[in-house]
Amino acid sequence: MSQIHARQRLYRRSRQSLVHGFDPVLTAVVGLLLFIGTLLVWAATRDWYTRNGLDGQYYLKRHIINILIGLVLAYGVTVIDYRLLRAYTPFLWGAGVLGLVIVLIPGLGAEINGAKAWIALPGGFQIQPAELAKIAIIIGMSMILSERSHDSDGPTSRDVLQALAIAAIPVALIIMQPDMGTVLIISAAVVTIVAVSGVPARWVTGLLLIAVLGGFVAVKAGVISEYQVNRLQTFVDPTADTQGAGYQLRQARITVGSGGLIGTGLFNGPQTNGRFVPEQQTDFIFTVAGEQLGFIGSGAILILYLILLMRGFSIARRTNDPFGRLVCTGVIAWFAFQIFENIGMTLGLMPMTGVPLPFISYGGSSMFATLIGIGLLQNVHARLRG
Repeated sequence: MSQIHARQRLYRRSRQSLVHGFDPVLTAVVGLLLFIGTLLVWAATRDWYTRNGLDGQYYLKRHIINILIGLVLAYGVTVIDYRLLRAYTPFLWGAGVLGLVIVLIPGLGAEINGAKAWIALPGGFQIQPAELAKIAIIIGMSMILSERSHDSDGPTSRDVLQALAIAAIPVALIIMQPDMGTVLIISAAVVTIVAVSGVPARWVTGLLLIAVLGGFVAVKAGVISEYQVNRLQTFVDPTADTQGAGYQLRQARITVGSGGLIGTGLFNGPQTNGRFVPEQQTDFIFTVAGEQLGFIGSGAILILYLILLMRGFSIARRTNDPFGRLVCTGVIAWFAFQIFENIGMTLGLMPMTGVPLPFISYGGSSMFATLIGIGLLQNVHARLRG
């Protein structure tokens, strides 16, 4: 009995030391972003749903459920030492690829907004395997590029090719959906991981050239759907597709600009309450912030994101473990590009893509994936001295 009690005390102390090892600034910033996102999702949906005799708290309730599930997943990631994830990497990667295959099977995958990227679950919930595939790719590439089974200072060409193969298969399946926004985010993370791993610069240059050439070929070969081509045309010429992507982009700019310096006030946005911007609670949630919180509120959100990225970079810089450094780098690159793409899209600085704003937009799969990413950062931070 005494041995059992001793083990229980040891377990409790290990859990306490783990929580105490979390980065408090990172935890606070993520908490604030989740709180702001909850208010913005509610503000984006409450008035219109109530006026139409529907539950004005429908999206709010589901958003809170998504956050709670994501927090449980994030904590679960921190329980196991991230260095032990190497042993589970093949299973994580295989599960990610399996999910991407399932969505392409007729009758199993659900098509939304022209992309067959979701699996329908009971209760009206859906899961997007491509979001979780980001994590599998980051961990898989980091494992291969951090192993040193040879005498060279950095990864060999064989290591790089194996790491790129880890990413290429899921990316090919995502292109078949098609979901080009997710492909761009994964590509940014892949190039960043390769660049930080210590490979010669020619690899990074080659990957960038392949990405540009691949995009051009995809457009010419018809791999990109018509609606995605329309989005690219609208980015170049905002007057194109005035009833589709052009309308959405124009209304997004109007909504953001109407907030002025201090905004119209939470729940008081005429553009938002009038539902002038489609998909406002998901991909265009930043327009709600621009209108109802104004320049000051939107700027505060950007500052929170900057602090989050800086803390993540600090964790990556301070760890001595190559695997942990690459995992953190991949997560940071993923977050940074997705934030830039979403807000840039809202402001007309980037082409329209269906990517949510991390920690703020409504969406279960995205929330789960981003909070798991935070769990990985906290895991590395908690074991900096381990």
